[in-house]
Amino acid sequence: MRPVEQTNVRETVARLWETDVLPSLSELVRIPALSQAFDPDWAANGHLASAVGHVRGWVAGRRLPGATLDVVSVEGRSPALLIDVPATPGAEDRGTVLLYGHLDKQPPVGGWSEGLGPWQPVVRGEKLFGRGAADDGYAGYAATTALEAVHAAGGSHARSVILLETGEESGSPDLPVYLEHLSARLGEVSLVICLDSGGNDYERLWLTTSLRGLAQVHVTVRVLESAQHSGLASGVVPSSFRVLRQLLDRIEDAETGAIKLAELNVEIPANRLAEVQATAAVAPGTMRTAFPLVAGMRPVSDDEVELMLNNSWRPTLSVTGAAGFPEPANAGNVLRDSTTLALSLRLPPTADSAAALKAVGEALTTDVPYGARVELAGVEHAGGWNAPDAAPWLAAVLEKVSTEVFGAPWRSVGLGGSIPFMGLLAEKYPRAQFLVTGALGPDSNAHVPDEWLHLGQARRITETVAHTLDAHARG
Repeated sequence: MRPVEQTNVRETVARLWETDVLPSLSELVRIPALSQAFDPDWAANGHLASAVGHVRGWVAGRRLPGATLDVVSVEGRSPALLIDVPATPGAEDRGTVLLYGHLDKQPPVGGWSEGLGPWQPVVRGEKLFGRGAADDGYAGYAATTALEAVHAAGGSHARSVILLETGEESGSPDLPVYLEHLSARLGEVSLVICLDSGGNDYERLWLTTSLRGLAQVHVTVRVLESAQHSGLASGVVPSSFRVLRQLLDRIEDAETGAIKLAELNVEIPANRLAEVQATAAVAPGTMRTAFPLVAGMRPVSDDEVELMLNNSWRPTLSVTGAAGFPEPANAGNVLRDSTTLALSLRLPPTADSAAALKAVGEALTTDVPYGARVELAGVEHAGGWNAPDAAPWLAAVLEKVSTEVFGAPWRSVGLGGSIPFMGLLAEKYPRAQFLVTGALGPDSNAHVPDEWLHLGQARRITETVAHTLDAHARG
């Protein structure tokens, strides 16, 4: 089997994106398919089902020999779309390629620019504006188009299954159920392609090679059965906030932000350190300028490598919520009975999230100052993910697309967020190879107003998937 011819792939992808993908993707933007966490009545409202039906209808009209399409539904779970494309002759023994995306969306939120709106598709140059275009509605279209391009160029691919879920923005609560439900149908997955990611610019292929894990807890420190006049009680009864501040000092160094607990720290692998250094060299200043800091504010370090490592391989603590405080305008002279903080800890990709959460719980509840009562709620943890080393065929095709598709060397990022699907698949298919990439860039505005998809990058990602499918089939 010869590699697919680059010109043919590029021309097919460009033509299909212009004439077929963009019109249908624009209509998908119009569907307010809020993820289940943001729409308690999602089943009755039917928007998730509409999004699945819309994409299913489009795929049904494509030129994919032997393809079968199923809307998979489990009682009480949001639907998923499964597109099963048989292997081309000679590639039947290469296992299953699982291509992943999602069709659910974040809430619309306010503040969209004039002429734009969450459910209003607008094309301006190489940008398609609208909620869900970049995160992650384009993924199913890109995967389908890549398969069409392989066929048009006379290439090969193993059996390929496109799985589009509708709960990713809610943390993929139904995905484990579906993976178990579909296990026999999926067979042995040898390659996972996830298009729900991105990188630091639109000039090269960006691979996500690690994802941080998560541990979170709501901690309440209670010092009184009822609040008291602060003039009478202060100096006798300690502030619940002060006690909580002491407990947090057991977890985090307030001066540096370093996490003190050994269970939350890992040794950074040498290959990931090398990748971070290479990324910092090609995209200097990316991390220092990525966020809208207030005037005069600076990041925690001036060293770009350190910032990237902080964001991908070091644990961090964020206080994401609080209770027990009145608004300042309504605050009287009261020593409050309790303080509650929501703690979100991002964990290194290879940290044991259960052990990390246990260590945090012990730090918060052992030998509490003054014998104050500590209550824990909202407890949750999730493991991270670290990609396996690339097989020779994957390493070779990455170099090929870097040269022929992007004209620049590929680089990697370790994301501070999580994609629950990746950890689940890595555990279920430990011998699989992974290609985690996407069209999102640092200014794509996913989750916030003016979300937009870079159409040029989306086309290049589609070409990348086509070449990867062909290379995987050849081995």
